[in-house]
Amino acid sequence: MSSMRIFGDRGSGNCQKVKFVADHLGLPYRWEDVDIMKGETRTPEFLARNPFGQVPVVEFADGRCLAQSNAILLYLARDSDLTPRDPFARAKADELLFWEQYSHEPYVAVARFHMVYLGKPKSALEARVVERGDKALDTMERLIAGKSYFVDEALSVADVALLPYTRLAHEGGFDLGTRPNLRAWIARCERDLRLC
Repeated sequence: MSSMRIFGDRGSGNCQKVKFVADHLGLPYRWEDVDIMKGETRTPEFLARNPFGQVPVVEFADGRCLAQSNAILLYLARDSDLTPRDPFARAKADELLFWEQYSHEPYVAVARFHMVYLGKPKSALEARVVERGDKALDTMERLIAGKSYFVDEALSVADVALLPYTRLAHEGGFDLGTRPNLRAWIARCERDLRLC
């Protein structure tokens, strides 16, 4: 795969996913910092690459661009050991990617955004966001019980998609202390991805 440019915010879990996969697979890239708090995703130049106005976005050597973190993960990992070979296992990984964006990221990541990026105290977080974030983390705690990884007992795109905001959940006021299965899974993924 030719060299690519990854446009992202290093503090964003969605951007970290893409970096984790690229680094794990040894894909050549150049990181382009984008400051979301300064409106850099709203410039005409950025919107020409990604009309959604969000990070991350990857620009490939041929000029084509791809946005949405999980779409990027699936594309970059398509022929790698991060993509389950069995069609049903691959569908189960996809299931978790969709769930992550619909039931995990909107709560765990949003709480973190309010606390880390906007400087709000935990007490100022919307109760519904906290409740649903806790529910998502509790669901993960149950799903990973007795397993090393979420799909096929091997690190996959599902784990990479779920890892960044889960390992940073404490920055959004969530307590992983009562979730030992998740803590063990995070440590395992961090080791496998050489993050620690």
